[in-house]
Amino acid sequence: MTTIAIEKTVTGERADLLETLGKHRFFLAFTARGLTDEQAAARTTVSELSIGGLIKHVTAVVHSWLDFVERGPEAMSGGGDGWEDGFRMLPGETLTGLLTAYEEAGRRTDALVASLPDLDASHPLPEAPWFEPGARWSARRVLLHLIAETAQHAGHADIIREAIDGAKTMG
Repeated sequence: MTTIAIEKTVTGERADLLETLGKHRFFLAFTARGLTDEQAAARTTVSELSIGGLIKHVTAVVHSWLDFVERGPEAMSGGGDGWEDGFRMLPGETLTGLLTAYEEAGRRTDALVASLPDLDASHPLPEAPWFEPGARWSARRVLLHLIAETAQHAGHADIIREAIDGAKTMG
């Protein structure tokens, strides 16, 4: 059983989803342990990715998809101008601030999963070239996507961290 901040206990499928997501959340945040803001912003590969930028990106993705679950496709923000800034630490941003926002996104996710009347409730996906036309996603499908997104980026962060100082999250 998983107990969350709003003091509701979830069991079964919901607990399994939250436990799996929580494990990958931990790995992503753990990758940042002991880093300075400069290290968290560092690009150590040919990509634009940094550990801080990945944490910032996953936080935004979580909020966007939770907005979708709560209010439908109209609630999702588009890529628009400046979307690249969602993948990097900007002047004035700190690793501590990004981790605090990430923890808040986790609490929001846990609370929503505990309070949803039905994980099968669905909305049509917003129109975008990467979504199949006419497709719908349930709250369950969104949670599975968030697990995959978090796990993928935790792996990216692990590679970046290893290049910074040799530390590994897993292994």
